[in-house]
Amino acid sequence: MREKNFISYTKMLRSDVKKRLDEEVEKRNRIGEVSEDRLDPILVAKRYNDSNISLICALFSYGNVTQIVKFLDSLDFSLLKKSDEEIEKSLKNHYYRFQKSEDIVTLFIALKRLNELSTLEEIFDNAYKKNESIIDGINGIILTLEAMCKHKSKGYTFLISQVTTKTKGVGALKRWMMFLRWMIRKDTIDMGLWSSKYKKNLILPLDTHTFKVSKKLGLLKRNTYDLQAAIEITQVLKKFDATDPMKYDFALYRLGQEKLL
Repeated sequence: MREKNFISYTKMLRSDVKKRLDEEVEKRNRIGEVSEDRLDPILVAKRYNDSNISLICALFSYGNVTQIVKFLDSLDFSLLKKSDEEIEKSLKNHYYRFQKSEDIVTLFIALKRLNELSTLEEIFDNAYKKNESIIDGINGIILTLEAMCKHKSKGYTFLISQVTTKTKGVGALKRWMMFLRWMIRKDTIDMGLWSSKYKKNLILPLDTHTFKVSKKLGLLKRNTYDLQAAIEITQVLKKFDATDPMKYDFALYRLGQEKLL
């Protein structure tokens, strides 16, 4: 009897949380939610509506959001169609936190070479489709970037992340998951430049805000901040919306960022 009561109580709590999150999704999905006064890196990405520029914006999205946007605004994205020499010359004085100029140069050159042979979406799709795995798709792009430009440094490894086959005790791949949300979902916030067929399998871009909020709302029991935690939250969100679980991500992020809980 107690077990049945507990299950019933849990369902009631989940229902309340879903109602609150649905309200937040509707509130946030509007013009003006992302603006010069309400900064987010997608603000820069949306100026160009280009997956390569969006990936650069996403990969540098760590640290203070004002500094992120300031750095992104300093980049000349037309360099993605220029020669290696022009890229090196233009970016020789650029740096951002863990990344030195050679790390930034490498990313631009690697993306330029990748697009001479294929596209980010095609590479993602080829790696994804065998197991319908978002992580496999990300690994496919990381491996391709590494193959395009042989450069190793701590800053560059941090920037593009490492291939992983594990979920426990490894980074949450937050910036990659955010990039995919931008590319695959389509609403007032997200751009939807890629096929929506991946949408149901997207994984939460877990950061400190969404981690803490998810714990408070009872969406997550796991105490470790890792990829497994992101997957476990996602499984709960799929119970709220099986076809589009990541519609809740930006709402969760703002709840934490604005300290509304």
